[in-house]
Amino acid sequence: MSAPQPREHLPSRPTWRCHACGAPWPCGPAKARLLAEYRGNIPALMVYLVAQREEAAEQLAELTSAERPGELHRRFTDWVPVRSAR
Repeated sequence: MSAPQPREHLPSRPTWRCHACGAPWPCGPAKARLLAEYRGNIPALMVYLVAQREEAAEQLAELTSAERPGELHRRFTDWVPVRSAR
């Protein structure tokens, strides 16, 4: 009998909680994976996250526990490191 495969930290729609740990997505492990995956291309990461945020906003609005837009902004994009132009 093989060992169970670890679950990836992906969003469970329409609740937008992590499949693996149950935290609001993107959870800590998902953030770390996304930063590694998009290393050197933060603009592409932001485009991806904004698209995910908009999808989450639509789906969460249909649930009784919808989050306010500012909360979704902080949850989905405020954690991304932004470097100033030099």
